[in-house]
Amino acid sequence: MNENVKINRGLKGIYFERCGVSDIDGAKGELSYRGYSIHDLATSSTFEEVCYLLIHGELPSQDALTAFDAKLKAARVLPDPIVGIIRACKDGHPMDVLRTAVSALAALEPDSQTCGEDAFVENGIRLISQVPMIIATHEAVRNGRDPVPADPTLSHAANWLWMLKGERPTEDAARLADVDFILHAEHGANASSFAARVTIGTETNLHGGIVTALSTLAGPAHGGAAEDVMKMVHEIGRPENAAAYVKAKRGAREAVTGFGHRVYRKEDPRARHMREGVRKLGEEMGAPEWYEILQAVVEAMKPYSRHGLNVNVDFYSGVIYQLHGIPMDLYVPIFAIGRMPGWIIQCVEQQRQNILIRPLTLYNGPEPRPYRPMKDR
Repeated sequence: MNENVKINRGLKGIYFERCGVSDIDGAKGELSYRGYSIHDLATSSTFEEVCYLLIHGELPSQDALTAFDAKLKAARVLPDPIVGIIRACKDGHPMDVLRTAVSALAALEPDSQTCGEDAFVENGIRLISQVPMIIATHEAVRNGRDPVPADPTLSHAANWLWMLKGERPTEDAARLADVDFILHAEHGANASSFAARVTIGTETNLHGGIVTALSTLAGPAHGGAAEDVMKMVHEIGRPENAAAYVKAKRGAREAVTGFGHRVYRKEDPRARHMREGVRKLGEEMGAPEWYEILQAVVEAMKPYSRHGLNVNVDFYSGVIYQLHGIPMDLYVPIFAIGRMPGWIIQCVEQQRQNILIRPLTLYNGPEPRPYRPMKDR
């Protein structure tokens, strides 16, 4: 074993590729997509525009956006066998059902087997629309209801809420879901995007990369933060209990969910756009106490901000889903809806100048030794 080899566990701090999609400055707490600040995109764009920007590299003209949106809406359909698979798996975790259905789409749709940038983009656009349909269909089926048909007059975010709940969302609720998707759309070489690139590096099709990404996102260390925040909020119960909760957690050297990030040392730049939305939605839904508990936790955590323990985007996301009455086991699948365009363009970029991703591990097992026949063991 070579003791002089430096090991970067988790590949922390390692640059493995160049990428022209998102730029993250963890020290300053800044994020941009294709050069555009996340703050401008979250306040002025729609998720459809951001999908186009990430996939095609530029913000769309009105004509380009209309054509792109038409493709998304035309893809709001699932093959009948997929609905049958969802029914067969209805008792499974939503992430397992989603992954299984996407994998089955690769077998049922001939175009999914075609590789190359144009094919990846067309298959990706279709998947952006199919993923929320799979999740909403499963939620209906497991509750004994018929799936709600897609509404071609609604935006991507509004149609998602319509299919999930069977009622048209308010304009504010739809916009908040839209912003949530924008904020989660892309985030560099995170675990699921990196895993997708590893898969595409083997020259497989796009669906294979997305299935890998979904499998990786399902782990609680990556996609489960929003669900954990809601569990924390329920445990705290009332705003006045937050300080004692934080003190006990920090005293036991335990993490407070929703604070800290692998990249950001300052507040996650995406968090601010969810904060005000949670406050307004809480008031609209007659449940302002959720926001009040969150803010009490933020106040109690202020002494630890100098150590890089600042609010991340998932701190507020879970409460939005809770206010909509969405079950906790759907929080990670919702994350996947937003992340679809990021995964797609990461797969496209990997495929453009492909190289098999094959890092090394430093052997630290037994020294060379003689083989022992079975009779001598």
